[in-house]
Amino acid sequence: MILATDLDGTLIPLDADSNQQLDLQILGQLLKQFQVPLIYVTGRHLESVETARQEFQLPAPQLVICDVGSSIYEILPDGSHRLNSTYQQHQRELIQSETRDVIENLLNQVAGLELQETEKQGEFKVSYYSDSTLLAELGHEINQLLSRNNLPWGLTTSVDPFNSDGLLDLMPRGISKGYALNWWADQSAVPLDRIVFAGDSGNDFAAFVHGYRTIIVQNASGKLVEAVRAELHSRGLAGQLYHAQKPASSGVLEGCHAWGMFVEK
Repeated sequence: MILATDLDGTLIPLDADSNQQLDLQILGQLLKQFQVPLIYVTGRHLESVETARQEFQLPAPQLVICDVGSSIYEILPDGSHRLNSTYQQHQRELIQSETRDVIENLLNQVAGLELQETEKQGEFKVSYYSDSTLLAELGHEINQLLSRNNLPWGLTTSVDPFNSDGLLDLMPRGISKGYALNWWADQSAVPLDRIVFAGDSGNDFAAFVHGYRTIIVQNASGKLVEAVRAELHSRGLAGQLYHAQKPASSGVLEGCHAWGMFVEK
């Protein structure tokens, strides 16, 4: 099997909880013992991913999907990262001549947006901060602009769990964390039943309902759990969901056991 997991709120322990930290260490040992490949699937940019890996002593991945699914990095034997250029070209084909400059110029007319730091931007990711109370209103306005101008870009909104900032990420239409994982699995000829995906938030939804075996950790909202359960049921995939009784790292470990990831063959 392969474990693909979100970081914040999922693989990373919450509030330095000692039980979760211990379970994270146990998870890392089991992944190594059973030679289970690990994929990070995160909204963080690459530098932030590396910072988190060191700070929280996370098990080392074989692949990093970051920037909310707009970048895929392969991990080389020496530990360095290599951007997947085929995926970059795929996204160029999606947007054609409508580059990020077109999006920035268009959104200059939208009040209440603040462009995020340079390291949080990318060729296929235009990111803004906003007041979280305005997120729905701004999202509606931006989606109207994208539609009116027939632009091949889409909007993902979320709330920063650490400071409650509103986060708005514009990427080629359809691109998401789930899309990137699906694309990689297809390109690598990895069957769906080999992947277990763990997450906790709305931007994990596409991966939750794609057909992988899934783990939703306990700290996820009840509304999200019900939405995923309903969508999987409608697709005839109700048996693909495991709702962990424990939060974050502990929930990931619990879910891996539930899916039989660490059983001698």
